[in-house]
Amino acid sequence: MFLRLLALFIIVPAVELILLIKIGSKIGPLPTIALILVTGFLGAFLTKLQGALALANFRKAIFEGRIPKDEVLDGVMILVAGAVLLTPGFLTDAFGFLLLLPSFRKPVGKWIGRWAQKNVKVVSFDPRGPTGGPSGKATPDDGVIEAEAEIVDEKSP
Repeated sequence: MFLRLLALFIIVPAVELILLIKIGSKIGPLPTIALILVTGFLGAFLTKLQGALALANFRKAIFEGRIPKDEVLDGVMILVAGAVLLTPGFLTDAFGFLLLLPSFRKPVGKWIGRWAQKNVKVVSFDPRGPTGGPSGKATPDDGVIEAEAEIVDEKSP
């Protein structure tokens, strides 16, 4: 995994640099910089719109009593899209704009779901131990909280 990430962090910037140089030599430095700025601002604007829509869908799922797993995944992909759109480069911009399209996010989300089912193990932890008690041993009053109550006269200080 480390080598894959290392390759990603070396190869992607190298490809971006090559693309910037090649496109910059064709259209000139000022149009290249303008294009980078326009895609950054447009990407930020579209990310904000898609993020607001994802948040509304998240709230709707909560209101309906559903677990908003798809909505959370959408939100994460929109966040990634915003991050790569603010990164200067044509390859990352293309990927970011694609992630802002719901029709592209849906199959990517399914792929991520399949990957997670194969590679992610969910483990729960109960601090009370395996049988419920703090020492790991069940107690007769397990789950019972003892309390005392006192009636206070509202007139007295």
